[in-house]
Amino acid sequence: MDGCDYIIVGAGSAGSVLAERLTLSGKHRVVVLEAGGSERRFFVNLPLGYGKLFYDPSVNWMYQTEPDPGLGGARDHWPRGKVLGGSSSINAMVWIRGNKADYEAWGAENPGWGWDACLAAYKAIEDSEAGGDAYRGKGGPLFISENRKGLHWLVEDYIKACGQAGLPYNRDFNGAEQEGAGTYQMTIKGARRNSTARAFLRPAMKRKNLHVITGAQVTRVIFEGKRAVGVEYLQDGVRRELRARAEVILSGGAINTPQLLQLSGVGPADLLAEHGIAVVMANDNVGAHLNDHQGINYTWRMKVATYNDILRPWWGKLFVGLQYFLTGGGPLAKSINHGGGFFRTRADLARPNMQLYFQAFSTLLPRAGERPLLTPDPFSGLSIGLSNCNPTSRGTIRIKSSDPLVHPEIKANAFSTAEDVAEMLEAVKYLRHIAAQPAFARYVAEELRPGPSVQSDADLIADFRARSGTVYHPSCTARMGAGAATSVVDARGRVHGVEGLRVFDASAFPSLIAGNTNAPSILMGWKGAELILEDAR
Repeated sequence: MDGCDYIIVGAGSAGSVLAERLTLSGKHRVVVLEAGGSERRFFVNLPLGYGKLFYDPSVNWMYQTEPDPGLGGARDHWPRGKVLGGSSSINAMVWIRGNKADYEAWGAENPGWGWDACLAAYKAIEDSEAGGDAYRGKGGPLFISENRKGLHWLVEDYIKACGQAGLPYNRDFNGAEQEGAGTYQMTIKGARRNSTARAFLRPAMKRKNLHVITGAQVTRVIFEGKRAVGVEYLQDGVRRELRARAEVILSGGAINTPQLLQLSGVGPADLLAEHGIAVVMANDNVGAHLNDHQGINYTWRMKVATYNDILRPWWGKLFVGLQYFLTGGGPLAKSINHGGGFFRTRADLARPNMQLYFQAFSTLLPRAGERPLLTPDPFSGLSIGLSNCNPTSRGTIRIKSSDPLVHPEIKANAFSTAEDVAEMLEAVKYLRHIAAQPAFARYVAEELRPGPSVQSDADLIADFRARSGTVYHPSCTARMGAGAATSVVDARGRVHGVEGLRVFDASAFPSLIAGNTNAPSILMGWKGAELILEDAR
């Protein structure tokens, strides 16, 4: 299919959707280039199996940040999907769109990306188990589980404790209001992960006008003057070229996309000159504006059994394995986050600024090479996590070398603003307030992390700097906006200053969404395809 109409770089959350939508009519020939391989692996499809994927280089880019002063000088581990489905194949499967105000801000700068337009797109995407209504879609290609059945019984007590702390029950965080405590909707279907590879790409791969090439790492975009005409990629150690008659679309994500733009001559002029790369279009915003949610867990030893007690011993593993294979139920059929919520750290805030994650087990004791979700701690442990929704700290993605196989420099700059530090301090105090409520406290034996000795503001700040880290939502590094002075692409995804090149993925977010980023990444692919097809008429 050399000489195709469209080349899509990356078969992840956005790229898989783009491939399905652009080939639907049969009029356009599309090639997708994916650096990873097949998602048809046991631990990819097993919902709780994603702990095994955290440090698996066969499906994971395994990025590391630079030492971060905001995290006590630590390097943070950033898993990103290197597999069909991208990070939707290795994530925690939580389906959160974000807050209405997020999209109102997007639309204020980018026509067509406001709340009404994005809500309509989400409803078209979704096949909600709860059924369609004013906020949820029914009959779309992506099944969304309501996640009501088979939850650990302590979820109900967690929700009661939140209510006692002043945070009311919310049945649907994607509904009329985001604030409250409840259970998360999940991209799980039939006890298997419902990645974008499964929901979008695999059905589209049956079409003759779509060709997916795996094991193909794109090394640069080929330009003729200011126009993108194709890409160069490596496959099995062989350098190849592929040309596009219409456009090249980058969907590599918040790290790979700015890296590829910089390698291709689109980025900060001083950085490109440093690495001997000819400038096609100078733009200091490429790799800038990096924004990510930072999270921390508080952990307790419990007086009652948690999932630790069933998942840790060999006989428990045998039991939950048989339960999963015979009934499609049990802990293995769920994500780690059975419940959660959104809250405001101050009453004067217009909307929630913190997100909660309830986990009916604990993983304080590390295991080499994995996040030990399938082998948790050897005691009855439970964790509640939280993350900031709208952090003001910003980082950067910058190439370290002209060699495309060298990972870029990632500076997260976590907690680099006084606002983010103050907000997290308020949040961890509220988390303890929830845990102190009768519905939860009656089951607690002791607080393990950070522990009862950590009480002063200074100690709480030192603790969250030492123990916080990414919740895997990097965004905005090729942000969408009005012009090259502040952004990388316009409201139609077109890269400023060049032709034939677009970006649709989390890097193009105008700003970070308040919540998990897989849903808005899928939205990017869906609406991106609409815009491309409109412009092709």
